[in-house]
Amino acid sequence: MTNSPNKLLDDFARLMLDTAGAAKGMRGEVETAARAQMEALLNKLHLVRRDEFEIVKEMAVKARAQAQALAARVEKLEEALKKN
Repeated sequence: MTNSPNKLLDDFARLMLDTAGAAKGMRGEVETAARAQMEALLNKLHLVRRDEFEIVKEMAVKARAQAQALAARVEKLEEALKKN
């Protein structure tokens, strides 16, 4: 009879460990599924990564500076033509 309570406790402990392991496995599966759904949604939105955005932003700043320089140059040339 002394083995019965220990066996009962052992069985209960094993059940709890199995339950914890199953919960951990389920959590991993849910996280993986959620991540896949989020990636699919972001791909549908055609969003860009931050590093890509920064590169294009830098290109736009350079292009704007070049456009302003060209506009100033054209203005000087137009003034020179008016004088002649």
